[in-house]
Amino acid sequence: MSLQRIRRAVAELRRQYPSVLHPLAQLDLAVLNRDLYADRGGLLIDASRGGQLGIRGVLELYLSRIEKDARGAVRLFPFTRPKLDDAPRTVAIDPKISFGRPVIAGTSIPTAVLHERWKAGDSIACLAEDYDRPVAEIEEALRYEAA
Repeated sequence: MSLQRIRRAVAELRRQYPSVLHPLAQLDLAVLNRDLYADRGGLLIDASRGGQLGIRGVLELYLSRIEKDARGAVRLFPFTRPKLDDAPRTVAIDPKISFGRPVIAGTSIPTAVLHERWKAGDSIACLAEDYDRPVAEIEEALRYEAA
């Protein structure tokens, strides 16, 4: 998000939540496609667009792919398939693993490395054997990189 967009979003959050002193630190927020959303009484408010309401069902599908702890977001599971509700959580983006590069979830195997080896001629079965991972995981990693 650009700094101007963040400033507009903060101004909108202050307007929507006048009693909150530090909206970016105190509210449960989510960023999706360069828009900042806040939950207000069951409604998703798009603070980046002047308080426009978001469609909860669509946004929740995306937001469900974010793993949080007490401090906030810790891991993202990006979509690997066009049909969003079918996409497994095979690829993870975690700033603590591989400097935030996409990896196979639960490992530190970068999806980009698998994709480069596959493009160089290694078979999926060979990659699965080399990394001791199921073929399905290798296929999902390649699907993610191909997108």
